[in-house]
Amino acid sequence: MTTKPWDLPTACAKYSAAGVPGVGVWRQWLEGRELAESKKLLDDHGLTPVSLVRSGFYPGLTSEERQTSLDDNFRALDEAAAIGAPQVVLVCGAKPELSLIENRKQITDGIAACIDHAAKTGVKLSIEPLHPMYADCRSAVNTVGQCNDMIDQLGAEHVGIAVDVYHVWWDPQLEAELKRAGDRILGFHVCDWMTPTADMLNDRGLMGEGCIDNRGIRQMVENAGFNGWIEVEVFSTRHWARDMDEYLKDIIEAYRAEV
Repeated sequence: MTTKPWDLPTACAKYSAAGVPGVGVWRQWLEGRELAESKKLLDDHGLTPVSLVRSGFYPGLTSEERQTSLDDNFRALDEAAAIGAPQVVLVCGAKPELSLIENRKQITDGIAACIDHAAKTGVKLSIEPLHPMYADCRSAVNTVGQCNDMIDQLGAEHVGIAVDVYHVWWDPQLEAELKRAGDRILGFHVCDWMTPTADMLNDRGLMGEGCIDNRGIRQMVENAGFNGWIEVEVFSTRHWARDMDEYLKDIIEAYRAEV
């Protein structure tokens, strides 16, 4: 998604040539080809599929909506298993017509309903808390602390947390909740927060362009026990309009300098 203008074959070729060893795969880049073909693309270019993004969106106004969501979550787990991704990142969803309490109950119930399928596929469910500005319609799960409470309630070893600095950098309880999370941390995503921000979704910065202490938060997650892949995840209309080859060079330089 960081290099959104490239399709999967192009991204695989470009990343491999640049020495990038892994990639978070978004589901729309799997469309139009057999899953086995996508897996072969990744394998042939020496790329490890770090995660499959995204599933979730559990709350619904009707039982039919909620079942449709669950069916899609099951498909996502199957897709992740087919390409060899160890986790599916969950954007948990929210409906503005529902209270926060009801949204969060439906999210917890939805994740609980996916756990058996996750266990069968060997793929973990990775809850990504989103910034509170998205609590109305994108996710009612907004802090690492909420994720910890939810996983405590679920009591499931197949559920963990994807920590994205864009969504959690502001949280005064972040370090304490990351320590509490420990080996529940399955993913770590880096980018930067631009000031002023032109668009709350598609104006992220490269690391070092904004105000987030990427290196400091990396230290926090590693102190908590995380030693997995670090994913650069930048949604940026500004950067997507650039020459992608030059942009990829800048991504790598920013990662080395700031993370």
